[in-house]
Amino acid sequence: MNTYTAPLTTSQAETLRSVLTRQGYNFEPKPHALFAAHKGKLNITVYQKGPKVLVQGKDTEDFIQFTLEPEVLGEARLGYEEILDPDKFAPHFGIDESGKGDFFGPLVIAGVFTDAAITRHLIDAGVMDSKRVTSATRIRQLATTIRTTPGCIAEVIAIGPERYNEMYTSFGNLNRLLAWGHARVIEKLTASRPDCPRALSDQFARPEVLKRALREKNLTIKLEQRTKGESDTAVAAASILARERFIGWMDKTSSACGIKLPLGASASVIQAGRDLIARHGSEALGKAAKLHFRTTSEVLGLSPVEGPPGES
Repeated sequence: MNTYTAPLTTSQAETLRSVLTRQGYNFEPKPHALFAAHKGKLNITVYQKGPKVLVQGKDTEDFIQFTLEPEVLGEARLGYEEILDPDKFAPHFGIDESGKGDFFGPLVIAGVFTDAAITRHLIDAGVMDSKRVTSATRIRQLATTIRTTPGCIAEVIAIGPERYNEMYTSFGNLNRLLAWGHARVIEKLTASRPDCPRALSDQFARPEVLKRALREKNLTIKLEQRTKGESDTAVAAASILARERFIGWMDKTSSACGIKLPLGASASVIQAGRDLIARHGSEALGKAAKLHFRTTSEVLGLSPVEGPPGES
């Protein structure tokens, strides 16, 4: 085992900090982390969101069994996941997306079927929520692992910017478009595994939107929506596949247009949008970007529209 993650309480996070200090770990700053430390080839990061600990390195298993569990968690979890979280190991689909908050690039929605054997294999391989994997190379490695895992079925739908802009106009808001994509992925997965009893996704702002999208496709599968759905292995695997397709599109398109298309909706994104128009004309923006974002007005130098850069 080279990777492990576990949720912590705020108190447990502080206990872990004290334990690592006592054991002589070297601390260093890390984005979005309460703290990060390393010793030899072992790296420990406690992320603000959660909080949650990520253990990586050659001695991961020893650290969990002899330090994390007895001194911080107060219970043995490693090897007992199926008892502590049986739903994670039961057959189900996990659905997640990538690109929703990025001005440039497609909206990608992916789904993965897992059962007990598949889940165990993916956990041991280090599959986790893609937002916590900072290396594109690692994303691609994990995606290959997911696709080659026996019995693991995956579906990916990528809605490129041109098509996205058309569909957004038709649907009228992002939640309805996102629900359509989720329902389409579940429909395709169900065709391959009609015996799968349930599907799990992140919580929608309006849960009934996704439920309605499934009814419109006559899908009767049990649907669960919950916050932090990426803690489920199937959802985490879906996030990896969606991210792989997204960064692949971004790399290919950046190369084709001769402009590095940044992630997110920051000032560098605005400048890239202006560079894109200057080099390829105004129509190029609609081929590379989601035009309903407020960023579009900023790129075009128009009066800013009230509201966030994108929608959630």
